[in-house]
Amino acid sequence: MHFLDQAKIYLKSGGGGPGAVSFRREKYVEYGGPDGGNGGKGGDIVFEAVRGLNTLIDFRYSQHFKAQRGTHGMGKDRTGAGADDLVIQIPVGTQILSEDKEEVLADFTEVGQRIVFLEGGIGGRGNASYKTSTNRAPRQHQPGIPGQEMWVWLRLKLLADVGMLGLPNAGKSTFINQVSNAKAKVGHYAFTTLVPKLGVVRHRAREFVVADIPGLIEGAADGAGIGDRFLGHIERCRVLIHLVDISGDDPAEAMRTVNAELAAYGSGLADKPQLIALNKIDLADDELAEGFAAELREAGAERVFSISGATGAGMEALLDAVLTYLPDRTSTETKAAEVEDTEAADQIVWSPI
Repeated sequence: MHFLDQAKIYLKSGGGGPGAVSFRREKYVEYGGPDGGNGGKGGDIVFEAVRGLNTLIDFRYSQHFKAQRGTHGMGKDRTGAGADDLVIQIPVGTQILSEDKEEVLADFTEVGQRIVFLEGGIGGRGNASYKTSTNRAPRQHQPGIPGQEMWVWLRLKLLADVGMLGLPNAGKSTFINQVSNAKAKVGHYAFTTLVPKLGVVRHRAREFVVADIPGLIEGAADGAGIGDRFLGHIERCRVLIHLVDISGDDPAEAMRTVNAELAAYGSGLADKPQLIALNKIDLADDELAEGFAAELREAGAERVFSISGATGAGMEALLDAVLTYLPDRTSTETKAAEVEDTEAADQIVWSPI
């Protein structure tokens, strides 16, 4: 399945049905009169965040969403039927932006979150509603309120507890494959990762979600490389793991380059707590690793973890540090507990006692 994190779509709620112009005509009934009913309400455009979706790929092939119009009123004071709402299912973490992308209109951060985005038009009045003591045979009616319409952008920001970043080929894919159930592509060339990846890490009876994004290079904020488009996927993370390649030309400069791009991007990414991980220590001796770690500390890193994504060396200490930034129970663990409680309840045998 392809990954798509932005999509532009057109929305239109249903218009209200027109009111009816009708007069009562029955055999053996001496008095008639107006009996045209009101029109039905148009369908709403509703967005709902659901579990199991992690991409906006469905909106590449379907960009127009129009709710049905309300049914017209009828004689015998019959009100037209209201149209069903059009429910659009989206992944958790999706934002709805205005057409110019300047305003966030809605933000979905929880499973089951549901909002009425565009309301359907109200049905028009039938001629029976215009009857008065001085207007016994009204022929006016209302056509119904038109529905609302607009173009919007959908932007997906993955929900993860921990975000990973670094230069291309820093070993991020190898790292996430080592600590989680992810199957990220690994290669000996830059930009092996082209789209964000998610992995669930289980450590010391805890679970949390890690997001891996494509590597950043100098000038990413200005569009160099893949650019900084995917940085939005780690905006909601509680802590960042910054991988630095020990086999690079200058690890300290690599760390400064990535941090400069975070500052240029904004949105508070530069202020998020970072755990600096000096990766690929299996390719160097202990003395060289300690020397590079000292350089990173001099460059501003508060604490440096020497690790190897390939062998798993040093992972325990790094993951222990990650847990200190997470709440007592992460969103992933809460969902898992809810599932377990539901399954346990289903297994209880009913008894009248």
